[in-house]
Amino acid sequence: MPSLKEIKGRIASVNSTRKITSAMKMVASSKLHHAQIAIQNMLPYETMLEHILLSFLAAEAEAQTIFDQVRPVKRAALVVISSNSSLCGGFNANIIRRLQHTANAYIQELGAENVEIYPIGRKVTEKARKLGYIVKGERNTLVDKPNVHDCIDLAMELGERFANGELDSVEIIYHHFKSAGSQILTTKQFLPIDIEEELNRDHERDLTTRIATKKAVDYLKRRRQARQEEEEERAGKEVAPLNDNFIVEPDMNTVLSELMPKYAHLMLYTAVLDSVASEHAARMVAMQTATDNADELLRQLNLQYNKGRQQAITNELLDIVGGSVNN
Repeated sequence: MPSLKEIKGRIASVNSTRKITSAMKMVASSKLHHAQIAIQNMLPYETMLEHILLSFLAAEAEAQTIFDQVRPVKRAALVVISSNSSLCGGFNANIIRRLQHTANAYIQELGAENVEIYPIGRKVTEKARKLGYIVKGERNTLVDKPNVHDCIDLAMELGERFANGELDSVEIIYHHFKSAGSQILTTKQFLPIDIEEELNRDHERDLTTRIATKKAVDYLKRRRQARQEEEEERAGKEVAPLNDNFIVEPDMNTVLSELMPKYAHLMLYTAVLDSVASEHAARMVAMQTATDNADELLRQLNLQYNKGRQQAITNELLDIVGGSVNN
């Protein structure tokens, strides 16, 4: 059994660790709030662009651009988004595992020289180089400071290579942010763009709370749904739809050729924002779990320390009583 001095040292050590994990949890919570605001600010543009595209496709389903033409895959690229730092649970491990699975499947079919990796984040960049994949550049700063202009530059580079026939398929691997307690590992087709699948994908996100426990999330979700129903009843009638009777000049294909690259830029920027928010949420949950484990360990150590001290006092009393009886 360890001595009281050793137990006291362990208590002090665990206390110091707990302070660090608690502080990191609060920092991650603050960064998650800023990441949620960034996604929220992007949503009106996404909603309007998707509405316009959906209206155009409904008006003329046969319209096509070079960015949504499917062709045989001979060369493929993967855009993989991870974090720059650790201590975020299985966030990076899941991304790297999905990267290996997807890249190896392409390599078996096309050969290693025809598969390229565009990493965003230091963790996946280091791992891709270590595994011997063809790595195209480093864009680690995008994780710390998501920038729409850098995303547009990368999307334009991929779009030009796709249009020139240098790439036949581009996929994005990232975490889709649904809520602070749920981040879904996603592999999404980037080029060619499957616009119907994109417009029908899951858009649900919880951008208002930073609570990770499932019970609390379900409770808040029910409250939010009830509040929305009340607001709709108070409003009385549905909001008048937008005027979708567009007059397209010069023609539908030309307009779509301008809109599709903008939608590709939006897809990449949205994936980066989702990944950043997911990273902070995963780190917040990991640090909260570490803090809870530290609290439990402190409880056990304090109990062990008190038992040891009580045993030591009992032994001293027994020695005193035994000595007085002998005298």
